[in-house]
Amino acid sequence: MEKEDDKSDRRKFLKLGAIAGGAVLLGSAMSKAVSLDSVKETGEKIKVLTADGKVVEVDSSAIAHPSAEKLAQISVRDGIPGRKLIMVIDLARCANARKCVEGCQKMHNLLPPIEYMKVRKMQDTPLTSPYWFPTACYHCDNPPCTKVCPVGATYKRSDGIVAVDSDRCIGCKFCMAACPYSARTFNFGRPEQREYNETHKRCDTQVNCCVSNGGIEGTVSKCDFCPSHAAEGTLPMCVTECPNGTIFYGDEIEDVVTNGEDTFRLKKLLRDRAGYREMEELGTKPRVYFLPPVKRNFPFEEATEVYNTKE
Repeated sequence: MEKEDDKSDRRKFLKLGAIAGGAVLLGSAMSKAVSLDSVKETGEKIKVLTADGKVVEVDSSAIAHPSAEKLAQISVRDGIPGRKLIMVIDLARCANARKCVEGCQKMHNLLPPIEYMKVRKMQDTPLTSPYWFPTACYHCDNPPCTKVCPVGATYKRSDGIVAVDSDRCIGCKFCMAACPYSARTFNFGRPEQREYNETHKRCDTQVNCCVSNGGIEGTVSKCDFCPSHAAEGTLPMCVTECPNGTIFYGDEIEDVVTNGEDTFRLKKLLRDRAGYREMEELGTKPRVYFLPPVKRNFPFEEATEVYNTKE
């Protein structure tokens, strides 16, 4: 749970956050963000961009930064030693049961319409049959999102996970704009989600559990590849809840993926089934592979269920 002074720091940072060499002014006026009379000037000038698009210079003392204590808590950034987590999705098995979505919602305490895992209808050409296409964050090895974050809130771990440090996130949404896969979501503080968070236990970001904590208002979150499951040798709920075994999860170093029932050698599976990654031409190098919907287990059926926006 956030301390009151941490919340205060976040509010200041949201109003006077960072871009353009260090900072961006998000509030309507600097005087409303922080009282310059109460801080000692350093003499170091930082360029900031105001809400109306003007570049101005302010003293660095006017910029609220995350506390040293928060910056020191970086153990969750290291990743699981000796692991390279990977996912394979077999499109021939997907019947849009949406159990992967529901499992992920339960794991991360999310209410619709916010979803980390999505199932989209795809059709390659007008002459071919459509199919269902489950997606989540691809945890790219060359992630554009990490390059644009001005405060280092989104980062790449040694085990392949691209994570979001919700304590550092200032809600600037640059990572959302940079992600070509639309994998991220913003917490606008919907009343029903806030009430839900108060009655459900949230993940502790400091124990390698859900490294992306979507419960904090004004921050960005996404699929985190469930590192606590990987560390314990168990499968994420998006994998275990699927009744058709559509999603495989595993370790690239060990060259193995499993859906809990079927286990394959990763390289052989991708080679034999012509596995591919979405938008390969972008050079993002996703860690999620897809197997083409060949010899499908189920005929395509349009979605008929209407999903509620509240629990």
